[in-house]
Amino acid sequence: MKKIEAIIKPFKLDEVREALSGLGVSGLTVTEVKGFGRQKGHTELYRGAEYVVDFLPKIKVEVVVSAAILDTAIEAIVKAANTGKIGDGKIFITPVEQVIRIRTGETNETAL
Repeated sequence: MKKIEAIIKPFKLDEVREALSGLGVSGLTVTEVKGFGRQKGHTELYRGAEYVVDFLPKIKVEVVVSAAILDTAIEAIVKAANTGKIGDGKIFITPVEQVIRIRTGETNETAL
């Protein structure tokens, strides 16, 4: 099993969720986050004063999938989240050793 963490633009969340649902992914976690990469933030004007916005709003989508659908899930996220512009985000993949569903006690693949 693998955990996929995708940092995406907020307005792309629905497209990513639909793409993953189409693959049979039954659950995911979404967190509102702020950060910057190569984009390095931007300047804005407020009441005549210019100020720098260092951290940009992003969405972090976390999902655990079986290794069998990992590549398909990654492709689906990339396709759904891509705008072709700077700041589209990143995807991180980490191994998951064990999963336990608290309510039923199911473990690993059956707990997904």
